[in-house]
Amino acid sequence: MSHKQGLRFEPAPTGEQAVAMGRHCGLSRVVENFCLETVRKKYAQRKAEETYGITGEDLTKVPWSAPALEREWHAAHPKRYPWFSQDRLSSRIPKEACRVRAAGIRNYFESKNGKRKGARVGWPRWRRRKHGSRFRYDADRARPLDARTVRLPAIGEVAVREDMSWLVERMATGSARILGATIREQAGRWWVSFQIEVDRDDVDKRRRVEAGAPACGVDLGLKTFAVIKSSDGTTEEVRAPRPLKAAQRALKRAGRRLARSAEGSKNREKARERVGRLHLRVADRRRDFLHQTTTWPARTKSAVAVETLHVKGMARNRRLARAISDAGFAEFVRQLEYKSGWYGSRVWKADRWFPSSKTCGNCGRINRALALADRRWACPGCGTVHDRDRNAAGNLLARMLEESTA
Repeated sequence: MSHKQGLRFEPAPTGEQAVAMGRHCGLSRVVENFCLETVRKKYAQRKAEETYGITGEDLTKVPWSAPALEREWHAAHPKRYPWFSQDRLSSRIPKEACRVRAAGIRNYFESKNGKRKGARVGWPRWRRRKHGSRFRYDADRARPLDARTVRLPAIGEVAVREDMSWLVERMATGSARILGATIREQAGRWWVSFQIEVDRDDVDKRRRVEAGAPACGVDLGLKTFAVIKSSDGTTEEVRAPRPLKAAQRALKRAGRRLARSAEGSKNREKARERVGRLHLRVADRRRDFLHQTTTWPARTKSAVAVETLHVKGMARNRRLARAISDAGFAEFVRQLEYKSGWYGSRVWKADRWFPSSKTCGNCGRINRALALADRRWACPGCGTVHDRDRNAAGNLLARMLEESTA
């Protein structure tokens, strides 16, 4: 069975290759902004024509789709952007930039009309350098040549710092194919992300959950990141590294240094890179922690019960917003879901309003007076003293098992 997943590697480009990659990032940004400008102008023209009484085929056509935007780019770039042909840049970059813009516009209208789930999506914004440098190839235009080399069209063969044997071997046997590749620059380092379709059956069978493995309930929190209570009676606590909190002092110093440096100076560029490196380190530490924490239950538990948290609403609390964002609750659940599908376990989500912390695990009475600061509480009905997080994990597990047997 094939799965879609992403793999990220860090290339080590030469000076010339890094400059070429930077030019392609600029090209992608220019094309995306050109598409947005074209749609806005033609849409405004169409609306003006409607006020003049023009109808039907005589109205200006707005290029909503990716092919239409691509035709607009091909018609405009010889005069407006002659450097595109002169600098020998890849023709695949504008194609993907048009697709990105068309997808963003489509998402906006679907969200506005209620056809798209999730939070409301706004109209696409202009891309600027400060929004990040990236560009994309379609299909397998960018592909690994061997375990340590990747070929990027119009750039050349670029060395890679990490071993790509896992991907190369599967591509050689036909069990994996590349759907696209995104190249991104962060804090002076480059990354290539391959979106692949791969047959993972050999890996998943080796790491599949054992028959008769226990189920567990997971309560997420700030004091203790996760309390995991299993059906075999064991309880484990997972502490988060809190990478943003650990880096806060260094970030403040780097931010002050950046603010005090002169605009356009070399010192300002160095200070900006310093801030970027610190943020990249924070993100890497959080990502590594979440991957390790989600892989373990997905491979050892038959079922995992988790809460349905409204993280966006929780982050409105100005006292807890930074700690909540630092924890990465939503990413934890997302990773747990797709990894459970790989290894044969399942994820059960409780209703958002299920009172897992306020319900007594002994008699089932709900303590409406329980406050967020109460870490231990005694049940008014039966007198049982509960640890808040352990009790919530046990209630999640019990509710999942109850619904499974019903």
